[in-house]
Amino acid sequence: MTAAAPARARPVRPARSLFVPLAVVGFMVVSWWSLSSEFGIGFDLGELIENITRGARILYRDNPINPADRGLLNPNWAFLASTVEPMIETFQMAVIAAVVGCGLALPISFVASRVTAPGRATLFGVRGVLSVVRAIPDILYALVFVAAVGIGPLPGILALVLFNIGVVAKLMSETIDGVDPGPIEAAQASGANRTQTVRWSVLPQVLPHYVAYSLYTFELNIRASTVLGIVGAGGIGRILYREYARFNWSNVSVIIVELFVFVFVIEVVSIWLRRRLV
Repeated sequence: MTAAAPARARPVRPARSLFVPLAVVGFMVVSWWSLSSEFGIGFDLGELIENITRGARILYRDNPINPADRGLLNPNWAFLASTVEPMIETFQMAVIAAVVGCGLALPISFVASRVTAPGRATLFGVRGVLSVVRAIPDILYALVFVAAVGIGPLPGILALVLFNIGVVAKLMSETIDGVDPGPIEAAQASGANRTQTVRWSVLPQVLPHYVAYSLYTFELNIRASTVLGIVGAGGIGRILYREYARFNWSNVSVIIVELFVFVFVIEVVSIWLRRRLV
């Protein structure tokens, strides 16, 4: 007859962590500091409630600034023909910027990865430059390029190229950091040099991710190019800002609807392509 197994002692209950309560208190303090009138933005809920209906005049026909305007809820579809060419220009800007920016980002990402960088100095140098590129907003790039090369689609393309390099190189370098080291060790053991190792051991592992990142960046280019057009960098944004400045809300409504449909179709096609290629 076997002896009964000794009863197991109940495990000691771990001590309560103060991290969550302290984080909540810290969040509340920062929120109060940001909203206060003395130190922050001076948020006033009563003023918000009082002024929230002031924008209603742009929704309907009764626009005292521009009596001929029909409001956002009454789009002027006759204006649609005037937006076709600028919308095509926006699409062209997004395509060129995606091709050039994502094409340059691929080799840069290998230099910015711990797995494939030729040295620590190069690694941290390239990563530092990419951090600066990502830190500057694309609209600031557009303002600089507009001043340098003039109004038109070229400054918008240059701004989007830098934007694409910053985003794709960052995502790709982190993806390369997480690749399976087995194929890399096999290539090095067979005598492959750095370029051959990257080509045959690393690139096949990250190529599907690169395709997905490039398609996603192309979607972002459509949205970003609209904003860049406001500062003179070409595209539909230039027409949007012109109609906004003239208080032609019915024309603005047409552009908004057109952009929504355009971006939605591109996103659906992009999702389909990613599922087929990745």
